[in-house]
Amino acid sequence: MTSSRADRTGARRAWLACAIAACAIAACASCSGPQHPAGGAGASPGPAAADTSGGEPTAMHASPGPGDTRTPIERRRDAACDHLGPKITACAVEDARADLAAGRIDQRQFDADTAPAVQRKHTEEFVKACKRASYSSRQVRVLEVCFREETRCRPLLDCLGHLDDRAPARGRD
Repeated sequence: MTSSRADRTGARRAWLACAIAACAIAACASCSGPQHPAGGAGASPGPAAADTSGGEPTAMHASPGPGDTRTPIERRRDAACDHLGPKITACAVEDARADLAAGRIDQRQFDADTAPAVQRKHTEEFVKACKRASYSSRQVRVLEVCFREETRCRPLLDCLGHLDDRAPARGRD
């Protein structure tokens, strides 16, 4: 069985959505400055560090465990990354399924590209890159809202594109 260059390229397209989202998220790390605890650098979050998500407590805004030194924004970012990873991978599998149906890849390539171990690896890589990013509270909110509101892949990836949006200037009317 021969495999043309186009077939190999088409098979990798299945993971393109995951790579694009991971790159967009990693690129946005430069969009904002570092996040600091409310009490200044090195302060530990205490009772005054309330959830500023504007909503009711959810699994995405769970209380930190003992010894958790992350800021509230870092905990929210990490929770959003953990939730988005499997969803982004599912979108990549959906793309691979479309490539299979269109004849761009064969069943063998689809099975290899969407094997559970490959999916786990891609999810882990996305989550790791996402958690390394330094986000503003607005960007973390984008991650949270995109996960919660967008159930389909294309709208999800479009929503995540808003990570690069500039926050509106305040006080200019």
